[in-house]
Amino acid sequence: MTEASTKTRILQEAARIFAEKGYEGASMQDLAQALGLSKAALYHHFRSKEEILYQISLLALSELLARGERALEERDPSRALLLFMEGHARYIEENHPFFVAMLQGLASLSPPHREETVRLRDRHEANLRRILERGMEEGVFRRVDVALAGRAVLSLLNWMIRWFRPGGPMRAEEVARAYWDLVLRGLQDGNL
Repeated sequence: MTEASTKTRILQEAARIFAEKGYEGASMQDLAQALGLSKAALYHHFRSKEEILYQISLLALSELLARGERALEERDPSRALLLFMEGHARYIEENHPFFVAMLQGLASLSPPHREETVRLRDRHEANLRRILERGMEEGVFRRVDVALAGRAVLSLLNWMIRWFRPGGPMRAEEVARAYWDLVLRGLQDGNL
């Protein structure tokens, strides 16, 4: 097994364990046992448990950011909002342990690592705000507090970690479309 594939396997298993037990409740011993490796082998690939969480967080946020940037390319603000929401929800479904570990583990990161992850998270939210602002400028959405609207959209999506289960009766994109419909009706100008 190559160094890269071993690291990938460690991150995948760590994300699963952190999502299941919580970052604070999981140990390097738990991870070593699940992987069939020694703790020394883990430390060969990652300096610490926090370094593993940090890498999981960077991977999750980088992918969310990329999906948000693709949505931003759509010129129609309503459609761009839908694409943003679907991309975010799809990531949750396809990478559930990574997303849960990142979202719940943020407070456990040291200040420098937290600062970098918050910077990526804020860029993702800024993309959403740009979509909302463009919709307002073009008269597609009514004027609302952009920060509050952006946080509401992300809260709807992020809260899915509490109840959504990949492989369950609904797909994440279906949830995103239902949320989009609710949000869109709230953003539409009643005078149109």
